[in-house]
Amino acid sequence: MTVQTARSGGLAIAYEVLGEPDGEPLLLVMGLGAQMVGWPDGFCTELVARGFRVVRFDNRDVGLSTHLDGPVPKRAWSRVPATYTLSDMAGDAVAVMDAVGWPAAHVVGASLGGMIAQLLAVEHPDRVLSLTSVMSKPAPQIGRMRARTTIALVRRAKRLAEEHGRPTTPEAMADFMAAMQEVTGSPAYPADREDHLEMLRVAMGRDDQGVTGPGAKRQGAAERVARDLRAELASVQVPTLVVHGDSDVVIRPVGGEATAAAVPGARLVVHPGMGHELPRALWPRIADDIRAVAGAARTRGTAASPRGRGAPGTPRSARSAG
Repeated sequence: MTVQTARSGGLAIAYEVLGEPDGEPLLLVMGLGAQMVGWPDGFCTELVARGFRVVRFDNRDVGLSTHLDGPVPKRAWSRVPATYTLSDMAGDAVAVMDAVGWPAAHVVGASLGGMIAQLLAVEHPDRVLSLTSVMSKPAPQIGRMRARTTIALVRRAKRLAEEHGRPTTPEAMADFMAAMQEVTGSPAYPADREDHLEMLRVAMGRDDQGVTGPGAKRQGAAERVARDLRAELASVQVPTLVVHGDSDVVIRPVGGEATAAAVPGARLVVHPGMGHELPRALWPRIADDIRAVAGAARTRGTAASPRGRGAPGTPRSARSAG
């Protein structure tokens, strides 16, 4: 797939376009420290098969997008001034839509990308046809990782570093990710090392800093100073889907519940046994739900009039059968 570049102020934002030119526009926003290839090719294929033209992009400071200079927090809780804000990152997403020529799009964000997607719906409402927030939250303090989970991850990372050193190859990083996902992954859907390895061979060739690099840490600082969006989300009028796993320990399910409660008419889908990831087995179900929320926008005339704003979406709560 050909990588193209959008301009966001003085930054270059790398993006890819997948699917047929006449597909419905769908923008994917990835999470903290992850590149656009963090959206699995197979999941993107599921979306394309459901009639979408999909755009995924590297957030600023990772992948092939511009890497910035600025203070690098040594720890997640370090009081280092943020180099930029999540609103700036939402502006990058708008720049990508401008480059593609989309007046508006269905927007899907995962984790930190979900917070950015929510900001798009609040700050750029005319650019959002429908909103899907996956394993995310409306405010930094909601659903944050418990101390015992943080301790478990730190201890595991320290032990792996002592035993194997810093992972510098896709194979070593795949082993590291598999070990960490024993804490953060999906109990009902064991991680596939080969899936990790396939993605990492691409990702590490594009940016070897990974999810612990300075860019990821600056993104984390932007997340730390983000504002609570719950009051503002009450003004969102496009159909909204919230997806979460009941086993997510990185952003606990209360984060998804708070997002769904804040958006009028939002539909909450909770997948039993899903952690902080997109398990392969759930790709078709999640893609179906994204198709459904996009269909609700089209039914209300939103897709036919990209700068219009639809009525509230589908019923608030649903639980997957798992």
